[in-house]
Amino acid sequence: MSQELPFPIRTECPPGACTCDRERLLAASQGDTRILRLTREEEKKLVARLESIADYADLRHMQERLRANLGIMLTIAPATEEVRTIRGGIGIRLAEQPGLCRKTRQAIPAAIRRCLEQKPEIAFAILDAHDLLGGGSS
Repeated sequence: MSQELPFPIRTECPPGACTCDRERLLAASQGDTRILRLTREEEKKLVARLESIADYADLRHMQERLRANLGIMLTIAPATEEVRTIRGGIGIRLAEQPGLCRKTRQAIPAAIRRCLEQKPEIAFAILDAHDLLGGGSS
């Protein structure tokens, strides 16, 4: 029925509680199953790590690690509207991905927002990286 994986995987969500398509991903012989390595315990560790990001370079490093290890495509950029607050002014998006639990899809951006609220200099670096603070060359 489903393929055996050489690593522990996330337990399935209660029926009707999630739209992660975990079972379909397991049934697919060529699917990218890296995301299933993110067990609930590993998710807790990831959320704690995201909340403790030290600076913008560390944030970029974590984005790359999420992509490389779990296949999670995380985009962090200023919102298209006027930036008034960190919570509403910076868009944190996860690309659609089979196997990515609904709770995880909410927990990752929430952890990053908490980090940005604690360390606003990272939010300013995000804005500066997108040239919204006028730091670009003329």
